[in-house]
Amino acid sequence: MDLAIEDINTTKKRLRVEIPADVIEKEIGLSLQKLKQKAKLPGFRQGMAPMNLLEKRFGKEVEAEVLDKVIPEYFGKALKEADIEPVTFPVIDEKIGFERNKPLNISFTIEVLPKIGDIQYENIPIKEVPVVVNESDVDEYLESLRESRAVFEVADKAIDVDDLVSFEFVDCAIKGEETSPPSIKEQVSQMGNEILPVDIMDKVLGKKKGDLLEFDTTFDERCISKELVGKTADITLKVSEIKKKNLPDINDDFAKDLGFDTMSEMRDKVKERLDAIKKEHIGKLHKAKIMGQILETHNFDVPETLLKKEMESLAMQESVSQKESPATAAQEDSTEKDPETVRAEFEQKALKNVRASIILNAIGGKEGVTVSDNEVDERINMLAQRLSATPEAVRNFYSYKEGSLDSLRHSIFEDKVLDLLLSKAQLEKGE
Repeated sequence: MDLAIEDINTTKKRLRVEIPADVIEKEIGLSLQKLKQKAKLPGFRQGMAPMNLLEKRFGKEVEAEVLDKVIPEYFGKALKEADIEPVTFPVIDEKIGFERNKPLNISFTIEVLPKIGDIQYENIPIKEVPVVVNESDVDEYLESLRESRAVFEVADKAIDVDDLVSFEFVDCAIKGEETSPPSIKEQVSQMGNEILPVDIMDKVLGKKKGDLLEFDTTFDERCISKELVGKTADITLKVSEIKKKNLPDINDDFAKDLGFDTMSEMRDKVKERLDAIKKEHIGKLHKAKIMGQILETHNFDVPETLLKKEMESLAMQESVSQKESPATAAQEDSTEKDPETVRAEFEQKALKNVRASIILNAIGGKEGVTVSDNEVDERINMLAQRLSATPEAVRNFYSYKEGSLDSLRHSIFEDKVLDLLLSKAQLEKGE
């Protein structure tokens, strides 16, 4: 096999491979022999048809099957001979021109990881952050638990800040239109909380059951009913029910409801939990600072495909985040950036993420970091517990989304490399 390698740039190579004619002809001959044993042609018994007739009738099909076999085979040999690990599937540069009894020349373009040289990752100085959990931290955490166990009861009273209020739709009128058709009123009545203004609680404070609330609202592009987008409506609602929030007292009974014997034991366990949370958070900050320092000294190109994939991932995360937090999305819309600026910011963030991943792969490979099946199972069980799902459901999610558990395994790999970097860092006393 003749092989020529051309460096297009630091992350892209072109491989020119010549597959000998005798290799292809031998494969075609073997395929025709197998075909002969089972072929049934008019006028010939099975297995007795002449080779020239078989080749005339099935030659093109056989040639295609042989090329489908030998091209990937020789591509693999070329990668092994060149000691290259591609990060994407190869792209054949030009149409394959095959002629019988002649060598087949093929040109592939592949993307590869860049050479980044030696990485200095030992004794990186980082400031140590002491972990302190104050009693006020415990109080704040217990107050959040108390809030999560609030009970709302129907009350005959004026609306207060923490009350749960239900409304009944009364009427709406689209501004600038003499009459609003029943279909519009029905659409608005079915939109629920979407029609409520941001300052709804300020408007209803002090009102009682049966009181009317009038306000106007403009429907933007997020409105489910596209017929209403851009229109402003005067809306009238009626307070239909008021529920008062009742909070439990933080005492021994509260502690027992949470599985503790006494309030003192509960506070001790909460303190331990907060200490672990703070240590984990500080560990993440330290790892980020270590990676930041390593990235400052390694500025290299990354494969276009990996960069594009990371940008798509970031865009997907941003889309999900906006759907989960409409208020934040609305605030960002008020200071909307032009598409080119957004793309440039995404590209820079994606570039940093891909560089970090390449560096972690290089360090992990040098240090012999591996991920066992047991570690994958442990991570799956942890995710299942956190998501209140079964381990099998988590496995199915990754199989459906990614096609395998490879992305999860790689995530564990990077976490282990980051733990390694933190263990090799030089902690300096900080405030």
